Amino acid sequence: MKKRLADYGLQSERVLWTGKGPGAFETELGDLESRLGLTTLDKAIHWAQSKSMWPDTFGLACCAIEMMAIVSSRYDIARFGMEAFRSSPRQADLLIVSGRVAHKMAAPLRQIYDQMLEPKWVIAMGACASSGGMFNNYTVLQGVDKIVAVDIYVPGCPPRPEALMEGIIRLHERVQAGIPPAYEVRGVAS
Repeated sequence: MKKRLADYGLQSERVLWTGKGPGAFETELGDLESRLGLTTLDKAIHWAQSKSMWPDTFGLACCAIEMMAIVSSRYDIARFGMEAFRSSPRQADLLIVSGRVAHKMAAPLRQIYDQMLEPKWVIAMGACASSGGMFNNYTVLQGVDKIVAVDIYVPGCPPRPEALMEGIIRLHERVQAGIPPAYEVRGVAS
């Protein structure tokens, strides 16, 4: 036996108007209440966050060329609603660090990260951003996670646009699953 809204204790005029039988609207829709897909507010917010990420432009080296390629029609990042790379960190919530980070660039990178609104996510693109890559010397930062909290690491030297797209999809899966951003889980070095 199907339960109607009145059986759950909803006290509205439409539900309490039981003597007249179902109206034309209720007859036409039938058992719409049982066919509706319901969700929680948290799941709806996480879905909306994953579908409206705006990346910040922060290309540092050869990986930036591959990052620029994902906007082209061949890879079409517009299907994720991310085609508009933001020039201001106050409008972006995803920072894609692509390329090697020199120690001189660490302070501006941290400043851009601090100016981004929360929630914010970071993708370290390429071997240089993830671990310093082949540049094991005093000028290149050995991993961008020393100054910002990284959510997704995309391997490769340079990684193909498909690899970056896979990283973006993985980030969307994390957001939709309700996993908090990396700065909430691990914190950020200061």
